[in-house]
Amino acid sequence: MKFICCGNKGSMPVNDNGIPMDTKKETEAGEPKYGLGVRHWQTFLYFFALTVAYAQRVNLSVAVVAMTDAAAANINFPEYDWPEKTKSLLLSSFFWGYVITQVPSGQLARKFGGKITLLTGLSICSVLNILTPLFADWGGWQLVCALRVVEGLCQGVVFPSIHTLISTWVPPNERPVLGTCAYTGNQFGTIVMLATSGLLASSSAGWPSIFYISGGVGCVWSVFFFIWGASSPAEYKRISPEERKMIELAQASESTSEHPKEKLHTPWLSFFTSPAFLALIIAHSANNWGFWTLLTEIPSYMKNVLGKDIKSNALLSALPYFAMFCMSFIFSAIATLLNKRNCISTVVSRKLFNSLGLWVPMCALIGLAYVDADQSNLAVILLTVTVGFNGACYLGFQINHIDLSPNFAGILMGITNCVGNIMSIIAPLLVGFIVTNEQDVEQWRIVFFIAAAIYLVGNGLFIIFGRASVQPWNDPPAKHRRNSTPQVESQH
Repeated sequence: MKFICCGNKGSMPVNDNGIPMDTKKETEAGEPKYGLGVRHWQTFLYFFALTVAYAQRVNLSVAVVAMTDAAAANINFPEYDWPEKTKSLLLSSFFWGYVITQVPSGQLARKFGGKITLLTGLSICSVLNILTPLFADWGGWQLVCALRVVEGLCQGVVFPSIHTLISTWVPPNERPVLGTCAYTGNQFGTIVMLATSGLLASSSAGWPSIFYISGGVGCVWSVFFFIWGASSPAEYKRISPEERKMIELAQASESTSEHPKEKLHTPWLSFFTSPAFLALIIAHSANNWGFWTLLTEIPSYMKNVLGKDIKSNALLSALPYFAMFCMSFIFSAIATLLNKRNCISTVVSRKLFNSLGLWVPMCALIGLAYVDADQSNLAVILLTVTVGFNGACYLGFQINHIDLSPNFAGILMGITNCVGNIMSIIAPLLVGFIVTNEQDVEQWRIVFFIAAAIYLVGNGLFIIFGRASVQPWNDPPAKHRRNSTPQVESQH
């Protein structure tokens, strides 16, 4: 390959015929880029996996409003006298189980393949969602609480599994775009569930239909993923040899180890003594605190402070997540443009987008704290800004696991998601402790101030200690085991 000078862009490679090539398009992964392929179909399946997961995760946030106030939805269905502390307990109970399976899931997905762990977790969770109304009738809030804990255990496999699958299917240069496409399923599931839950609760099918539909769609997805999902390109029979070679060569370039990834010793001590990884844990935790405080409490805030009925409540509650869904693609396009033009380094890019994702919402939350009850339109705008800009975090801390360690990014995600979701447990409980009068704006102000302070500290530490280079512990010594089979490892 020859090089020619091209203005202020420096040397550019040319092919054997002397024609300049765009290295971003043709040589970044060692092979030419291909158009739509099997990896895009797999990304589409991950998008819907996260859509299903988040729909099932947040459906109780709106359903609990109808379950405790039948007059606001449909009086023909059971009503339960659950105080605010009980509702907060129910909303946080999902995460009790969720945090337990995070770290083990990364190891299981690495050993058995992301398809098996993801399919098992979501299919069981879908069946349990369908059973929720029956459990509420049989055992009240106690049995619903136990059910949500088990659902959390099942969904704890989702993010480590999808990180594992993205790492095995998506070349490094495509991860920002395809990773964002997959993870916007979070917002899409949230949007659909929040927007439709109020309508479903007010319909002739009542609030139980919220759980029947979200669980039923999950069962349908499970069938599709069982047929068309695969843990790696090597397991997918219909992939073209060219695409498979391109993916595998691109991933091989990330590691300096000569050993198969699953034979590498997991450097646990190095993880927890790395300032860059500790900063990533803190950033993830800060994001989860604010995100889940709003996600679980927006319906109650809309109803009790802004005075919205359950139909408009559901639609307005979905609006911020629709903004986040759209903004995620806008931020992804900006990041791609900056990358192509080499405007900023990777570490600056991660910190820039993480700052947009946490500090802009921080400012909006401070503003929201001073909005009066009669300024409902302004409150909705600030909530939309808060959640919408949070989509920038997909290009910040959310992808930083791969930067630090391509070999162990799935396990890293399990660790940070485990710690981060402890915040998801504490946040709704703290809201229930602070907000004793749901119509008291002063009490909600405290909730917003706490979330803003956590955003400030979390991103500040990420800016100071965060890194975007592969860490030395990415390539530890290999384990010496008999009868071990090479396998491609996890990421994102």
